[in-house]
Amino acid sequence: MRTVAVVGASLAGLSAARALRKQGYDGRLVLIGDEPHRPYDRPPLSKEFLAGRIGEADLALEADGEDLGAEWLLGVRAAGLDRADRSVRLADGRTVRADGIVIATGAAALTLPGSEGLAGVHTLRTLDDARALRDELARGGRLVVIGGGFIGAEVASTAYALGLDVTVIEAAPTPLAGPLGETMGGVVSALHADHGVRLLCGVGVKGLSGERRVDAVLLEDGRSVPADTVVVGVGARPCVEWLEGSGVALDNGVTCGADGRTSLAGVVAVGDCANWYDPHTGSHRRVEHWTGALERPAAAVAALLAHGATEPGVPRPPYFWSDQYGVKIQFVGHAAGADSVTVEEGATDERSFLAVYRRAGTPVAVLGMNQPRLFTRWRKQFTA
Repeated sequence: MRTVAVVGASLAGLSAARALRKQGYDGRLVLIGDEPHRPYDRPPLSKEFLAGRIGEADLALEADGEDLGAEWLLGVRAAGLDRADRSVRLADGRTVRADGIVIATGAAALTLPGSEGLAGVHTLRTLDDARALRDELARGGRLVVIGGGFIGAEVASTAYALGLDVTVIEAAPTPLAGPLGETMGGVVSALHADHGVRLLCGVGVKGLSGERRVDAVLLEDGRSVPADTVVVGVGARPCVEWLEGSGVALDNGVTCGADGRTSLAGVVAVGDCANWYDPHTGSHRRVEHWTGALERPAAAVAALLAHGATEPGVPRPPYFWSDQYGVKIQFVGHAAGADSVTVEEGATDERSFLAVYRRAGTPVAVLGMNQPRLFTRWRKQFTA
């Protein structure tokens, strides 16, 4: 294999490039990224960076003196994949031919229809998004966050600490019911009320009002929530449009095996765009978490360099964390399918506890709030 192209230059792409070199690949390595920035860390964007506690230099993912011997093509979008001559077509007309290809194009934030061009409306996915939102929050006033997931909750927490008047709107009856289950989703989301942040659940958003700048969020039940700034945190879509017609199987991202292999030989996928097969659940799923983007590329690279001759291992269960209102939230495993959840330590009303999810008596997931040491011990059981 003489040339490997990594399409996507965030954490998953950088992790793949590092794994290539670590596993002995010494050929030409090309990293392609649609953002102009070198790889940076995304989790702090909704917390420390948004609050102004750290700067852009603190986000850098590359170590001092690190040299991957790679060609960096930044600020240019991948426009297509030609399987006949194994080449990646770029939006600026250039073509990169490669023997092996790592797809790491990530995901893009969903937006509200009709919100384009309306000042004061933001999503938070990239460094440029965070810069713009940080400037808006410095104005103060009323912030409305649409979407009660982890990103929305972290933005609400940060804005609350900055002194803004904050409202969170969630269409589902209980925020975070998907990743945490209805009971624990309600417990974690109660952090908003604990700090005087309004949480409106079970109601959808009809639209936004304002001529040039947003002034309110219009709800489907007829209510209007005044807003000086709006953050839309309603999820993300995998960035795989450029692969249409390439022969790479697509279904909620790039369909992969348990080691990241796609339907095309010599092509693997990692990160937020990769819909990996998970033997734990017997189904495919996208894992949009930092840890997955850091760890899973090593397995995909091994499969790529072995030309598919390796046996896929079992991916580690998904792990993620969130910091909200000074509380550390950690989760590992799969809440879906659990038939019970019990608090093993602490108390939910004190916002310091550890809960274990079980299916037929077997632990399948663990949630910790302000229990980092105990959580770490439990997590080791899932990753051994």
